[in-house]
Amino acid sequence: MNKATLYYVYDPMCSWCWGYHITWTRLQKQLAAKMPDVKVQYVLGGLAPDSDLPMPHEMQQFLQQTWHKIHQQLGTVFNHDFWTCCYPRRSTYPSCRAAIIARQSEQEAQMIYAIQQAYYLQAKNPSNIDVLIDIAVSLGIDKQHFVQQISSDELNQQLMAELTFARQLPIQGFPSLVLQYQQQFYPIKLDYQDADPSINHIQHLIES
Repeated sequence: MNKATLYYVYDPMCSWCWGYHITWTRLQKQLAAKMPDVKVQYVLGGLAPDSDLPMPHEMQQFLQQTWHKIHQQLGTVFNHDFWTCCYPRRSTYPSCRAAIIARQSEQEAQMIYAIQQAYYLQAKNPSNIDVLIDIAVSLGIDKQHFVQQISSDELNQQLMAELTFARQLPIQGFPSLVLQYQQQFYPIKLDYQDADPSINHIQHLIES
């Protein structure tokens, strides 16, 4: 068959991406078994640019409500101590850059999961570089290399280019799935609790 690529468009600090984690893992395993020729590629969407300002109170309330909503709908676990233990900032670009660094050693998925665990389970703030450094070291990434990379212009340019690409895809927020097949881009059905609708949609597009 012609080469097909499934793009997973996400942000490491997106709460709905955390809610989707189990199903996304299951989907990738099913895809590898049923359609091994389909390449999976992660694409950063970038929720919130760099900022040292505190997160506005209204945004904090909105996100806390979102966490409760995801837990009610999907059963996803959240540690709400984050809102009292941390200094919330609306800044996800640092964690996006950390994901790109991890990608260099094929550890992007591990970095995403480690950031999600730190944020949602351990009440740590991945907007902070020191938190990201600790995560990188825990994954075996060289500390000096990570520190040099995370603030480099080259890495930032790479992130900006990826965000531009993400915005050109047919998506409506994060997470999103997009299949590139025969030079066309198709938005893929996404069910937070069931991988089958996505698998079936991909299979239908390729076989038709």
